[in-house]
This record gives sequence, structure tokens and C-alpha cells, in this order.
Amino acid sequence: MDLVRSLLQRRPKSSAIAKERLQLVLVHDRGFSPQLLETLKSEIIAVISKYVEIDAEHMDVKITRSDRQDRLVADIPVRRYPLR
Repeated sequence: MDLVRSLLQRRPKSSAIAKERLQLVLVHDRGFSPQLLETLKSEIIAVISKYVEIDAEHMDVKITRSDRQDRLVADIPVRRYPLR
């Protein structure tokens, strides 16, 4: 059964891995260090955690470029909203 599960399990596509690596290169090339990105990520976690419970382990923060504009994109899974 484990063999079937391992064969059917989806693995990240090489194109997705290459895209992520390219984004890291672009971030570094633009003078936006990985340390600064990690600092931003930890501060975003601190601020948002004041209002909702989030899953920080599965949070994804990226710098992207579209339409000649840099964007900070944060995908933050919310575990629970506060009770009113």
C-alpha cells in the first residue's frame, strides 16, 4: 500500500522549483537580501498573530515581479479567527 501511495503522491514539478530558485536569485540581485525577507516574514507573523491564529510553518512570503512592478506576496494560512 505504501508503494502505491508513494507512486501516486504528487511531487513538486521541476518548473515550480526552478521558478522559486529564480525568484531567490532575482531577490538577491535587486539588493533584497534573504535575511531581510526573513525579517519581514517574522514581523508579519508577529503583527497578524495579534488578530488571528495563523499557521506560521506553512506561511509563504515571496517577492514577485509583474507588469514591471515588484510585489511582496504573502500566503498565510489562518487556523482560527478570534471569537467575538
